[in-house]
Amino acid sequence: MNRLIQFQSHPFRLLLHLEWILLGITLLLPTRPPHIPQVLPQPLAFFFIICFGAMGLWLPTVNLFSKVFYTGLGLVLILLVNVITGPTIKFPPLLLILVIRSCLVFNFTGRLLVAGLGFISFVVTSLIPLVTHPQLENRCQKPVVDIWNLALNAGLMFGLVLVFVLLLVNALLAERQSREKLAIAHQQLKEYALRIEDQATLQERNRIAREIHDALGHSLTAQSIQLENALLFLSSNLDKTRAFLEEAKQLGSSALREVRQSVATLRCDPLHGKSLESSLLLLLGDFQRQTNIIPECKLSLPRQLPAEVSTTVYRIVQEALTNISKHSAATQVKINLHTTADSLYLHLCDNGKGFNPNQNTTGFGIQGMRERTLTLGGQFHIVSTPKAGCQIICNIPLLRLAQ
Repeated sequence: MNRLIQFQSHPFRLLLHLEWILLGITLLLPTRPPHIPQVLPQPLAFFFIICFGAMGLWLPTVNLFSKVFYTGLGLVLILLVNVITGPTIKFPPLLLILVIRSCLVFNFTGRLLVAGLGFISFVVTSLIPLVTHPQLENRCQKPVVDIWNLALNAGLMFGLVLVFVLLLVNALLAERQSREKLAIAHQQLKEYALRIEDQATLQERNRIAREIHDALGHSLTAQSIQLENALLFLSSNLDKTRAFLEEAKQLGSSALREVRQSVATLRCDPLHGKSLESSLLLLLGDFQRQTNIIPECKLSLPRQLPAEVSTTVYRIVQEALTNISKHSAATQVKINLHTTADSLYLHLCDNGKGFNPNQNTTGFGIQGMRERTLTLGGQFHIVSTPKAGCQIICNIPLLRLAQ
C-alpha cells in the first residue's frame, strides 16, 4: 500500500514558482464575460483551486496507477471549477499547470496524452459553449462566423502554448538528466582513478618489498654469515676474522644503500624542488660511484617542464639505472634527453647482456616505466635481445600537458 501512495516533493523550484504565478492569474481572472460585472470567484471554486495548487507540492513517483489517479484528480478539479463559474469562463492556466506536472510525472508518450486531453478539455468546456450560446450573437453584436474565427484562433493559440510548455519542460528535464549523468560519470571516473591509484600504489609497494627482500635480505643474510665466521675464528685466526669483519662491513654498507634507494623511491617529490637536469646529474653521479661506469650523457632541456613530466622522466631514468646496475653487467651507458616544440624524447641504452622483453613479464620496473609514460599520453618502447644490450625509448607530448 505504501508503494501506491509514495510521493516526492517538487523537483524544480522554478516550475513550482511558475505554477504559483499561473494560479494567481487564475484567481484574478474575471468570473463572467466582459459585459457582466466582475465578481470574486465563488467560495467552492476558490477551494478547488487551492486544492489543485496544493497538489503541486508533491508528485507521485512509484507506479502508473498513482500517476494516472493524480492526473485525473487534477483534471476533475479543473472541470469542477469551470462548471461552478459557468461554461463561458476559461481557465487555461490550470490546464497549463496540469501539463507541466504531467511532464514531471510521465514519460514522453504520457506527456503528449495529457497535453492532448488538456486541449480537448479546453475546447469542450470553453470554446464550444462560447460559439453555441443561443444569445451570443445578439449580446456581442457580431456575426457567428466571427465568433467561430475567434474561437478557432483561441484554440490555436492555446495549442501553441501547450507545445511551447512541453518543449520548455522537456528541455529542462533533458538538461537535468544530462547533469545527473555527468555527475554520475564524474563520480565513476573519480572512483576509477582512485582504484587505479590504489592499484599503482600497491604495485609499487610490492615491487619495493620484493627489492628489499631480494637485495636487503640477501645482504643481511650474508652479513650474518660473515659475522658468525668472524666469531668462529676470533680466538684462532685473527687475519680471517678481520677479513670476515671487513666483508660484513661492506655488506652492511650495501644494505644501507638499498634502504636509502627504497626510501628515495617512496618519496613524493624525488627532485626536492631542483630542476630535472640537475637532479639527473646527481643521480648519474651516484650511479657512477656505485658501478664505476661513466655514463655518456646529453641533456638538452631549454624549457621549463611540467612537474609531472619531470618526475616521470626522473623515475624512468632511476629505474633504468637500477636495472642496469643489478642485472645487465654493462660497461657503457648512454643517455640522450632533449625536447622539441611539442614533445620530450628520452633514449637510454647500455651494452649489457640484454634480455627478451617478451619473456620478462613479471618485472615491476619495466611495467612501472611503461605505465608512467602512458599516464601522460606518451609512448614507451623497449628494445633488447640477449647479448645485445638494451634500449629504452620514451616520447612524452608537452603541448597537451601545458594546456
